[in-house]
Amino acid sequence: MNHGPSGLSVAVPSTALFTDHYELTMLRAALRAGTAHRRSVFEVFTRRLPEGRRYGVVAGTGRVLDAIANFRFEEDQLEFLGRTGVVDGPTLEWLAGYRFTGDVHGYPEGEVYFPGSPILRVTGTFAECVLLETVVLSVLNHDSAVAAAASRMAVAARGRPLIEMGARRTHELAAVAASRAAFIGGFDTTSNLAAGYRHGIPTVGTSAHAFTLLHDTERDAFRAQVDSLGRGTTLLVDTYDVAEAVRTAVEIAGPELGAVRIDSGDLLLVAHRVRRQLDELGARNTRIVVTSDLDEYAIASLAAAPVDAYGVGTQLVTGSGHPTCSMVYKLVARAGGDAPDAPLVPVAKKSSGGKLSIGGVKWAARPDGPDGEPTTEIVGTGPVPGELAGDLLQVELVRGGEIVGGEPPSAARERHRSARDRLPLSAGQLSRGEPVLLTEYR
Repeated sequence: MNHGPSGLSVAVPSTALFTDHYELTMLRAALRAGTAHRRSVFEVFTRRLPEGRRYGVVAGTGRVLDAIANFRFEEDQLEFLGRTGVVDGPTLEWLAGYRFTGDVHGYPEGEVYFPGSPILRVTGTFAECVLLETVVLSVLNHDSAVAAAASRMAVAARGRPLIEMGARRTHELAAVAASRAAFIGGFDTTSNLAAGYRHGIPTVGTSAHAFTLLHDTERDAFRAQVDSLGRGTTLLVDTYDVAEAVRTAVEIAGPELGAVRIDSGDLLLVAHRVRRQLDELGARNTRIVVTSDLDEYAIASLAAAPVDAYGVGTQLVTGSGHPTCSMVYKLVARAGGDAPDAPLVPVAKKSSGGKLSIGGVKWAARPDGPDGEPTTEIVGTGPVPGELAGDLLQVELVRGGEIVGGEPPSAARERHRSARDRLPLSAGQLSRGEPVLLTEYR
């Protein structure tokens, strides 16, 4: 049990079965072979960014830390594993006492990343680290994909507010995670109350077309909403005739009407017509909110339109065409023998087919170039060069099994804004292109 920003309890179930069958069969075999307790280092990275993307966004780190803290095998879970024959008796006994006692380092949440970036490093025994693979990748791949889409939309919005409203377009629990990731990527508010409760994200919402259709006339619906929520509310004006709805809205709420929402049609054309009409009716401060299957390209196309805020759903929570970041969790070093003080030796997959990995425990740095902005991300093994010591990216997240790097989503949001602003201007381009920074290996 933990607590949300409101101080209210938020139940977190065991995450121990958020894993794949083969993690436990590897554990079973390693325990039998006597190699399960060898010190090991796993790293999370991606070999490539989604096509056309210039940078990635690290999101989900806080949820990963929660998942590690709640990775406990409960009695009914152990009974299931034993009854189905996934593991044997000695392995069940080991799982019953499972607690992650290792260390985790990684890019802080909200930071940007590139191909080959060592986004997360998990150190401990092989047994305790290998079990975390699936849940770590599940969280990071999903949340980072949503945050990257959100970041691109925030760049396209040019400072105009963004509302996350995709809960009905994804799994109910994924919706809460997506709202959190979108907030980190640059969205301002969410329609999802669970996200507000769990993560302290501001929530907004007024009415849908159903509310208008419930009433005998649109005027009756607007009157009921204004009487209940006040003149500063947002009225949905495209249920019937937009021009007539805008006229009625201003008649009822007066020039103090907070906003009107447009959810269909040619948004560019309709927004211009509505702005002109509002101004003619004296409602010069009434804002215009647009929704309707927006993505970063649609938002960019409305840059010159008199739009004050955007509401985004489907494209946001599905990563705007890229619902995963293709992150992987690979063993990069392990003890050279069974002795407790055996030195670590690099290990790496060497097969063909584009899935090579680089062995060794890695550090990463992003120094500024001659013009004051970074041009490369430097990834290396061994001692860190002195000139790069102040530019290292990884931070301590877990020490000896204890969470030490927890922080609210608002901190990750500010970090992302700062990290994105440090990138070259070409990072904000929506046209297809290569990663804005090259990865240099040392």
